[in-house]
Formats: sequence, structure tokens, C-alpha cells
Amino acid sequence: MSSLLDAFRLTGLPAHAEAFRAEVKAFLAEHLPQVPVDVRARSWTGFDADFSRQLAQRGWVGLTLPAAYGGAGLDAFSRFVLVEELLSAGAPVAAHWIADRQSGPLILKFGSDAQKDFYLPRICAGKAFFCIGMSEPNSGSDLASVRSRATRCPEGWRLSGRKIWTTNAHHADYMIALVRTSGSPEDRQSGLSQFIIDLKQPGISVRPIVDLAGDAHFSEVAFDDVLLGEDALVGEEGSGWKQVNAELAFERSGPERFYSSVVLLDLWAECLRRNGATAQETALLGSFLTQLTCLRNLSLALTALLAKGESPVVEAALVKDIGTEFEQAIPTAIAAAISAHPDKPVDEALYRTVAYLNQVAPTFSLRGGTREILRGMIARGLGLR
Repeated sequence: MSSLLDAFRLTGLPAHAEAFRAEVKAFLAEHLPQVPVDVRARSWTGFDADFSRQLAQRGWVGLTLPAAYGGAGLDAFSRFVLVEELLSAGAPVAAHWIADRQSGPLILKFGSDAQKDFYLPRICAGKAFFCIGMSEPNSGSDLASVRSRATRCPEGWRLSGRKIWTTNAHHADYMIALVRTSGSPEDRQSGLSQFIIDLKQPGISVRPIVDLAGDAHFSEVAFDDVLLGEDALVGEEGSGWKQVNAELAFERSGPERFYSSVVLLDLWAECLRRNGATAQETALLGSFLTQLTCLRNLSLALTALLAKGESPVVEAALVKDIGTEFEQAIPTAIAAAISAHPDKPVDEALYRTVAYLNQVAPTFSLRGGTREILRGMIARGLGLR
């Protein structure tokens, strides 16, 4: 247990990262799309390729990637600041999000020189958008049970299978997929590999999945005997499980795992300042801000580990689990606070925003790994199972 607790050391942002914040704020003041608050509340699921390319022109897509590939060559702390400011403002970042956060760093760490030379400059220029092929029908977050299979052939590989809950697959250019290249699902982590898949290839169909709010962030992707070249394999065959766990540390540890409702929280606080707050509302707001401060400190501690080149997989699962519980609680509690005073006028923008987030908040504990899977990982990390 001590090693896990040691990871969460109180960490402050370095001076260079705080200085970078002013630059990001100035950019957002000029370039943030002027849309209603309930649209801004979509933030990291808001797809706007033009906005992503404006970020790319500043070197802020692929922020941590080397300058040789078109990145800014900045550290994980600078990316923390960028993410925090983008999400707090409700910027539409979904177009480049996966490529910047996961796919680029994964290719940089495990990819061949040819893969780095081809994909990384396109990611940094905002010309290549990625999605992640992990979950499958009847597998959920149990990634070790994937059944999609790539089989060797004279031309490279033949891929068949399905992926589901794939965020923005219908918008993406490429997918990095975890598939089986040997053995059977009963072999669990053994025999898994990762491939970069051009989603425009023949044999691939993408079906968007519409949610309760009428949005389609997720898709189901089917592969029907898709031909992949030998150069599609990322890293070594059979090393997919190790690679994907390094990728998940990036996915689960950042501010996006507890900032999904922050636009709503800011709007509610503004309404309380304008219209007056009861003692109960003031206490609830204070509780949220206290929790947010603690979660931010936990995430910063993991950012320090990522900056050192470490892969805090279990620690990231802990932050993701606590963070999604927090961001799910915000719309529920604010809706209850509003309904506790039925005679009090409700700001129209607040009403639309809390209604939207109450519809989509159940997904927060599904995306990036379900609560049950994460808690199993945490239990193993603590030596409890």
C-alpha cells in the first residue's frame, strides 16, 4: 500500500507551466467559438475540426511531442495547464483529443521510425484524427477478453471482428486497435497486439450510436477481412497488453476525468452570486470546490510521474474512479438544489445545461473503463485481491 500512497505526493505546477496559462487564456479569449453554455458543456466530446487546427497552428496539438515531428516539445505539466483551461472554458476538443493524449505518445514510444515519421507530423498539424479500438460487444472494459483477430497473410495481416463504444470513430481517420494475434480469449493478456488502422479501408463499417441526449459520440466498428500491411503493427507482436496499459495511464489520469461537469458548476456558481444562495446551496458549492481541489492535486501528482516517464496505471485508475463519481454527482445535486425551490426562477441556460448533463452523466463511469473494472485494478494494486 505504501508504494501506491507514495505516488500521491503534493505537487505544484512549475513556474513555466503557470506562465503558459496566460498564453492559453489569451488564445481562448480570441478563438473560442461563441456557443450557448449547454453546448460548451460538451467540451471534450465537442467535435470542431477547425478549432483543433487552430490549436495545431500554435503547436498545441501534440504539445508534448518533439519539435522534430511538429510538436511543441513541452512537458506533461504544460499539457495539464492546456487541458485544464480548455475544459474550464468548454472548448470543443474532441477532434484532436485522442491523437494528442494517447495515440501520439503511444506511437512515439512504441512505433517504428516510419510510423513516427508518417503519423506524428499529421497529428501535430491537426490533419490526422484518431480513435481507440478497445471495448468489444460482450466484453465491455474486460480488455483481456477481446475476440477481434488479426491473422498473418502474405500481404501482412487480415483483421476481422468488432469494436464498440469507440468515441468519434465516425469522424476519425485512424484507429489504434487492440486485437488478438495468437491464442484464444481464454489466454487473457497473452497474444494481444496493437494495430494502426486506416478507417477508409475496404471492409470497415462504422455505425454511430445515438445517446439519450441525441448526440452520437460513440460508434460500433466492424472489420470484415480487412487487409492490414505489415507496417500496421505497433511495437512488437504480443506486446499489446503492456502497450495499452501505458496508454491507459494517459487516458485515466488527466483533468478530463473530473472536469466533465465543470462548465455547469461555474454557471451554477455564477447564478448563485447573481440571485443569492441559501445556506444549503453555499455548503454544497463549497463541498464541490473542496473535492475538485483534492482531485486536481491527485491528478497533478500523477502528472509528475508521467513527466518522469513512469506509467502509473493503478494510480490513474484510482483518480478516474473518484473523478467520475465526482463529476456525475454535480448535475444530480444541482438539479436537486434547483427543485428544492420550485417557486424560484431558474436561469434558462442553467436549466438546459443541467438537463443535458443529467442525461449523459451515466456514461462518465463507463468511458475509459467501468467503475467495477477500475476498482478491481485498485484492489490488486493495494494487495487486497
